[in-house]
Amino acid sequence: MRRWSVVRTIGLAITAVVAIGVVYQLPASPLARHESAVPSSMQSSSQPSVQSSTRTVVPQRATIPPAAPVISYPVAGTQSYAVLPGDPAVIGRAGKLMRFQVAIEGGITGIDRVAFARFVRTTYGGAEGWASRGQWRFQQVGPGTNPDFTLMLVTPQTRDVICGAAPDRYTSCRIGNRVVLNVARWAHGVPNFGASLTTYRQYMVNHETGHRLGHGHELCPGPGQPAPVMQQQTLGLHGCTAYAWPYLNGQRYSGRLGQYDDPVPHP
Repeated sequence: MRRWSVVRTIGLAITAVVAIGVVYQLPASPLARHESAVPSSMQSSSQPSVQSSTRTVVPQRATIPPAAPVISYPVAGTQSYAVLPGDPAVIGRAGKLMRFQVAIEGGITGIDRVAFARFVRTTYGGAEGWASRGQWRFQQVGPGTNPDFTLMLVTPQTRDVICGAAPDRYTSCRIGNRVVLNVARWAHGVPNFGASLTTYRQYMVNHETGHRLGHGHELCPGPGQPAPVMQQQTLGLHGCTAYAWPYLNGQRYSGRLGQYDDPVPHP
C-alpha cells in the first residue's frame, strides 16, 4: 500500500510538470502565431513605400505672348511723314504697274511699320485684290522716288487738312495722288460693320486705292448681298454685308454708281 502511494505521488508530479510545460509553450494568441510565421524582414518589404510611389510635379509656367502695342495718336499730328523703305517685289502678274510709297505721320505710335507696309502689299495681292486679275500690278518704293501714289496713315486733323472739302476727322479719302487713311479708323474701325477689324482695314486700303485707280462710289446691290468695295461702308451698309474686296469669285464685283446721304458720326 505504501509502495502504491509513492508511485501515485511520482505520477502526479510528472503529470503536473508536463501540464506546466504544455501551458508554457502555447502561444499567447492566434496573432502571435501569425507574426512569428512571417520574418520581420519580409514584413517591412511587403509594405508599399509611400516615398517611392509619390512623384513630385513641378507646375509649368504659362507662356503669355507679349501684348500687341496700343496704337496711340493725337488729334493733330506733326504733318511730317516717315516714308517707309521700299520692297523690290512686284505684286501681280500683268497689268499697269502702280508704284506707291507708304508714309506714316509723326505723332502716331504703336504701329509696327514693317507689318503695316506688309499688310498693304498683302491686301493688294490678295486672292480677290486689285492685282488678282491682270489689270493692275503694284510695287512699294522707298524715299527719294517718284511714285504713282502715296498711301498715308494720318491723324484726324491732318485728314481734314489734306482732304479739304468736307472736314469731319472721321473718314478717310483720296485726293490726287494721295491715298489718305485716318488712323482713328485704322485703330478702332466703325460701329455696326459686322466684320473684324482686319476686314475693315482691308476695306480701307482697297476702297481708297480704288478711287486712285479711277472708281467712284457705288450702291448696295440688294439686301443680304456683299457690299461693293466702292460702297461707303464706313457710313452704312444699307442692307448689304461687309465685304473688303474688288473681286468676288474671280469676277469684278460692283454696284450701281452713286452714294447715300449718310450722316458722318461725330469723331
